[in-house]
Amino acid sequence: MLYRDRTQPVKKRTEHLLGLMTPEEKVGQLVQLFGWQTYDHTDGTIELTEDFKRQIREGGVGALYGTLRADPWTGVTLESGLDARAGAEAVNSIQRYALEHSRLGIPLLIGEECSHGHMAIGATVFPVPLLIGSTWNVDLYREMSRAVARETRAQGGAVTYSPVLDVVRDPRWGRTEECFGEDPYLIGEYAVASVEGLQGERLDCASSVGATLKHFVAYGSSEGGRNAGPAHIGKRELLEVDMYPFRKAVEAGAVSIMPAYNEIDGVPCTTNRELLEEILRGEWGFEGMVITDCGAIDMLASGHDTADSGEDAAVQALTAGIDMEMSGVMFGGYLLTALRSGRLDEKLVDQAAARVLELKFRLGLFEQPYADPDVAEQVIGSAEHAELARSVAAEGIVLLKNNGVLPLSKDKGTVAVIGPNADIGYNQLGDYTSPQPRDRVTTVLAGIRAKLAAQPERVAYAPGCRIKDSSTEGFELAREVAADADIIVLALGGSSARDFGEGSIDLRTGASKVTENALSDMDCGEGIDRMSLHLSGVQLELMKELKALGKPVVVVYINGRPIAEPWIDEQADAILEAWYPGQEGGHAIADILFGDVNPSGRLTLSLPEDVGQLPVYYLGKRSRGVRYLEGNSQPRYPFGFGLSYTEFSYSGLQVEPAVITADGTAEVTVEVENTGSRSGAEVVQLYISDLVSKVTRPAKELKGFRKIVLEPGEKQKVSFMLSAEHLSYIGPDYKLVVEPGSFRIGVGRNVNDTLNIDLTVTED
Repeated sequence: MLYRDRTQPVKKRTEHLLGLMTPEEKVGQLVQLFGWQTYDHTDGTIELTEDFKRQIREGGVGALYGTLRADPWTGVTLESGLDARAGAEAVNSIQRYALEHSRLGIPLLIGEECSHGHMAIGATVFPVPLLIGSTWNVDLYREMSRAVARETRAQGGAVTYSPVLDVVRDPRWGRTEECFGEDPYLIGEYAVASVEGLQGERLDCASSVGATLKHFVAYGSSEGGRNAGPAHIGKRELLEVDMYPFRKAVEAGAVSIMPAYNEIDGVPCTTNRELLEEILRGEWGFEGMVITDCGAIDMLASGHDTADSGEDAAVQALTAGIDMEMSGVMFGGYLLTALRSGRLDEKLVDQAAARVLELKFRLGLFEQPYADPDVAEQVIGSAEHAELARSVAAEGIVLLKNNGVLPLSKDKGTVAVIGPNADIGYNQLGDYTSPQPRDRVTTVLAGIRAKLAAQPERVAYAPGCRIKDSSTEGFELAREVAADADIIVLALGGSSARDFGEGSIDLRTGASKVTENALSDMDCGEGIDRMSLHLSGVQLELMKELKALGKPVVVVYINGRPIAEPWIDEQADAILEAWYPGQEGGHAIADILFGDVNPSGRLTLSLPEDVGQLPVYYLGKRSRGVRYLEGNSQPRYPFGFGLSYTEFSYSGLQVEPAVITADGTAEVTVEVENTGSRSGAEVVQLYISDLVSKVTRPAKELKGFRKIVLEPGEKQKVSFMLSAEHLSYIGPDYKLVVEPGSFRIGVGRNVNDTLNIDLTVTED
């Protein structure tokens, strides 16, 4: 069979295979099932379900979703789930049946969730993307993406539903934690690194997976920060801001893309032909697969109400450019009915099936459909990947305030570790996380205890309160513990932990307890949007109780969205923003608290003083205004902000030449010196301002950054190249243009703290 000849071009193999297929088999390639429902796992044995085997024999399945996913939604637990070896063996059993019992022996496409690590039991849980963004280190993220790809492919997963490239506009949105931040240029840099890391040098390599870009597009611009709400956004902003990271990732070679749930100007992204065909495939030249989010096609008929039935929704979606529906069990049936009635042109089915088959060929699934259980055991959850997770966490934690209390002494003093996020492992992992054994997650308390292991009597603990509960019964123990300590480390924030059955905490003793009425502390994550950015529950009251003792208080925020608590900003002696730092987060936090790591994280979200300031992202127009009656509109902590245990100075900003043509280039240089007493990393940020333009422009735009490490007294010249790519914008005719005129170039430590110099662009 020609389609089995790996020496033939992918297009030719695809055409040949497609020509052998029946309409039912073609439609079957567009159907994805829930993978964890295809088998039963009992007493260590895997048995494929009869329903799954029937569908395979009938040619009705092309892909599986979340075959190895474990969480409360799937119902897969630590006890019922599959470890590294068993997971690989289960996928092999599934693939073997598909190859041996389907007429043409077409392998299945196994897709997995990997936002911050493969969502399978035993896999490494890295920090969430919001922390990854705060590292400003795309090389480190590329390395992390390679690790995630190795773990996923080792168990047979061939495609991942990441990266998330949404631009955050309203951080009340529960999925803020899944995003890199609020700036399209920054997200675009991470988008490229993600594709390069996940897909590697070759897609058919045993350590590569296909990247699926999501959510296309404007998902982070929803009305009121409510998940999947309408996006009220103009075409120019859509092209320049929200679509920019996707375009960069497509240019980098991404092979799959996922439209968003939301609508834009009345048109759901799932059926937006302008987005999917005219721009994505036409202008950008994307040749990969387009897969919807889970249930997105049903949403057309029940939610958006732009289709009068499931069949109508399926036909609309396929016509607009959709190739597959994530876990769309009914999708195939709808399409077959429409085909048989003549409502659907079979050429559209051929087109979609060809894209799916091409991806399978490119991934090398026809040559090597099976995982290697030995490799899975070696790679998944390895010590090397755990150390990498710790490094990422340490680089992304942001020091927001420090009156000199940090770093803490390793030699003297007692530490009271208090707070609802001090010793609850799941609270620091974020959403899209699999069940974890207790000893796989290092909490803040565990990290501090490990740091002072030779003197355990120096560390005491009290939970104080829960995240959302109004009970103050833990305050008494917290006060007692804090009163006997020299310094208080208070771990506050949020939680995206779903109900993993971990039980509860006895606030009066700090001990774990079993209860039939366990309270959920989840106040962030998918579908958990908020009206406020204040701390939930009685956490602020706990802080006030402890501050009244007159002891230094170091606040460690562990959370998935910004927190607006002006009283804490004023009263805390030091504040660390740790986001959700992953399984090694406690170690990374302790490394920073005790000075073994100099903090180098910088904010990728502007942190407001009050929710009433929203939207507060820095990329605003000059005309947006500066004040409210109650105060100004500036964030408490600006974009790019972050402190260090050393000091950096900037000098000698130059641009050469100072006058260029529209197609010319200029080099911007600045000297950065470590003027402090210890080694540290600085994030040098470059912003531009188009001073006069035919269309209004943002006051400032990030167009470059470098993370450099300097020893005390060391000085380094940092350079950036500016070209049309950085100076252009979407003009009056919706085409990219570089207008002659003056540009202000700012280079510095954050968006509000830069040295400035002018650049002139002439017509010729």
